[in-house]
Parts: sequence; C-alpha cells; structure tokens
Amino acid sequence: MTIQTARLSDPAVRAFVSAVNAHDREAFLSLLAPGATMADDGTDRDLGEWIDREIFSSHGHIDVDNESNGGRSLLAHYSNDTWGEMRTRWDFTVAEDGRISRFETGQA
Repeated sequence: MTIQTARLSDPAVRAFVSAVNAHDREAFLSLLAPGATMADDGTDRDLGEWIDREIFSSHGHIDVDNESNGGRSLLAHYSNDTWGEMRTRWDFTVAEDGRISRFETGQA
C-alpha cells in the first residue's frame, strides 16, 4: 500500500516527490541546494542530464511504499516511459537550509 505524498514526513522529500509527480522541473530545481549531487545504482551521475532523461522527458513518477530515517529514505515503485516500473530506493541528504544537497537512488 502506498503512502500519500502529502503524508511523507520530511518536507524536502515530500516536495521532491510532489515535483516529480507533477512533472514540475522548476519546482524540482528550487528544492536543490547549490552544487547538489546524485547517484544512480551507486554511480555518481550528472544531475542535470539525469533528471532530464530519467524524470522529466520520460514522465517519471514515484509511488512511495515505505519511509524510514525520518522520512529521508524511501522504498518506492518508480516508473517512467523508458524503463517502465521498478522497485527503487531513494536516500536524501538535506542541508541546513532545508534543500536537498544529495540524493541517491537505485533498484531495491
């Protein structure tokens, strides 16, 4: 059973999932701290290229199944037009200003 986005514990993570699901690139980018980084399946990726390819041009969508670590770790079903649906994990580092400085994702 999925967790409604509005019920996710961490405000930055909640806003991240909302922006992805709304396909709102501007809102998504506003959530990131300057110099934010990310990794996919353990490999650091170019953030701009990755989000364009894996989220925004391919209609990415996150359905959260479980959260832990104060809401900063998620188990979710992620889908996009390129890869279809897969079970994924998402881990977030949130800076003092409340913006995401790093996220890591990969198959769970």
